Amino acid sequence: MRYLETRKARIEIVPMIDIMFFLLVFFVMAMLKMIPNSGIATQLPHSSTAVEVPHPKVLVSLLKDGSIMIDGKPGTLPDLSHQLASGDAVQTAVTIASDQGTSVQNLMAVMDACRTVGVTQIALAAKVQH
Repeated sequence: MRYLETRKARIEIVPMIDIMFFLLVFFVMAMLKMIPNSGIATQLPHSSTAVEVPHPKVLVSLLKDGSIMIDGKPGTLPDLSHQLASGDAVQTAVTIASDQGTSVQNLMAVMDACRTVGVTQIALAAKVQH
């Protein structure tokens, strides 16, 4: 008589959860490939004695026309000073990525804006030339 008993239908949840996690990972990976990388095209000066420095807390890009980008966003020297003064300036590491055709005066203006608020860790970005 055991063969004639009706059995309750069971829905297995574990395989369904596995499939949902797989789909989630698949779509996350697909979306990461769709996000465009953004940045500014600059030609860094070359140096044969450049060394690797730690990752900066603030990256300042100095373009040929004298404009600056603070962590990828357009800004001015007062904006840079204000942003650096709002944090712990002594512990802040600033890297200046200056375009090859930038004048030294513009570079000095950015360095002065950093040092005025108390930043002591300033590095200049360069391409290593072998």
